[in-house]
Amino acid sequence: MAGIASLIWACAAGAQEAGQDGADLAKKLNNPVAAMISVPFQFNYDSEIGPERDGERIQLNFQPVIPVPLNDDWNMISRTILPIIDQDDIFPGAGSQFGLGDITQSLFFSPTHPGESGIIWGLGPVFLVPTGTDELLSAEKWGAGPTLVVLRQSGGWTYGALMNHIWSFAGDADRDDVSATFLQPFINFTTHDAWTFGVNAESSYDWEAEQWSIPVNFTVSKLVTIGHQPVSLGGAVRYWADSTDGGPHGLGARATITFLFPE
Repeated sequence: MAGIASLIWACAAGAQEAGQDGADLAKKLNNPVAAMISVPFQFNYDSEIGPERDGERIQLNFQPVIPVPLNDDWNMISRTILPIIDQDDIFPGAGSQFGLGDITQSLFFSPTHPGESGIIWGLGPVFLVPTGTDELLSAEKWGAGPTLVVLRQSGGWTYGALMNHIWSFAGDADRDDVSATFLQPFINFTTHDAWTFGVNAESSYDWEAEQWSIPVNFTVSKLVTIGHQPVSLGGAVRYWADSTDGGPHGLGARATITFLFPE
């Protein structure tokens, strides 16, 4: 994580305050179905993994968000999560693995403008693509299901939830089937000088193993400009309120660099 911190510090050293426009962009970034291209690089560190709790994992999620206007009333928002994973000793004798994990691809169909209630929403399919380069980095299953996001923005506040469920339908017959629900309630507050403070729970329930994973993230980020490029620099402390038998425990950390490309 020291290298991650150094990278963020180097970006921050060349950054300038983004002003009120930055606050508006920061608030827009809190909306998962905003009509704005964003390219986040999210670095995660977790430890105490495995039955003996001596494993650790560093994971970089490359998460581009690309809106596609369909007509005057509707957008399609593509959200991709491509993980790059470096892990050690996740169970006794597992050794080390480094490579790609499985891609999660979501497509949200969302109204261009909120209704009179101010509710913002998006609905569509989500896909699991077995791109993992190692059997311990992949479910080795193809999966699909529905995904939904609902939120509201009022003043500096953004609150809502993102959810999906994925069932496997093909892949390695010797691997466990996938039936997993993801639920992420979130609340964020953005200040006039483009700071955002938030909390979210990236909960998931494995219906096959009948186990919860509930990491709770306490986040802070700042929207700045580097040259003419808007960039959000952020960090988080994560607490594992619940975890699978072989999952992480205790505390984790996150650092995020997001490049924004507003219209």
